[in-house]
Amino acid sequence: MSVLQTLKDRSGNTCELCASSQDLKQYTIPPSLNENVANDVLACKVCLGQIEGHEDVNPNHWRCLNDSMWSEHVAVQIMAWRMLQRLRDEGWPKDLLDMMYLDDEALALARATGEHEDASNKIIHRDVNGVALNAGDSVVLIKDLKVKGTSIVAKQGTAVRNIRLDHDNDKYIEGKVGAQQIVLVTDYVKKI
Repeated sequence: MSVLQTLKDRSGNTCELCASSQDLKQYTIPPSLNENVANDVLACKVCLGQIEGHEDVNPNHWRCLNDSMWSEHVAVQIMAWRMLQRLRDEGWPKDLLDMMYLDDEALALARATGEHEDASNKIIHRDVNGVALNAGDSVVLIKDLKVKGTSIVAKQGTAVRNIRLDHDNDKYIEGKVGAQQIVLVTDYVKKI
């Protein structure tokens, strides 16, 4: 059975965050690179747009986290914690965060993207033009790049989709070129 089908079965074919049944997609929580049931959630288009930063965050939409934060699935708990952290200035998310419990391993994974840090402490990744990059964005290579340790040359114009950010260095991102997972330097990519 596919990961997507397993997610649909465990969620009753609804968004695991807001319970919507419209436009559902599989989402692998960063910094995970492997699609599997432990690292993925089933989310609707509205939730995904706000999680990935393609849409403005609507705090009232996320009041659903009052229910989904109690999910038995760790990936759902982690996404609920991250969104509550983003919204903590609203007031009500602080109360939910105080009630929420994550074991040490889940909390470490939840903190991996830096949602809990103040904006002044966050590392911001920028492409060659200075545009901020977010996890899940798509970029295009602006020059041919030799991939270290292989005989592969990533050609100029190659699109790299669903990038991951290195949370220790603002110059490094990860993505797939063909079937190969590689690290890219932000100085050689442009956001699509």
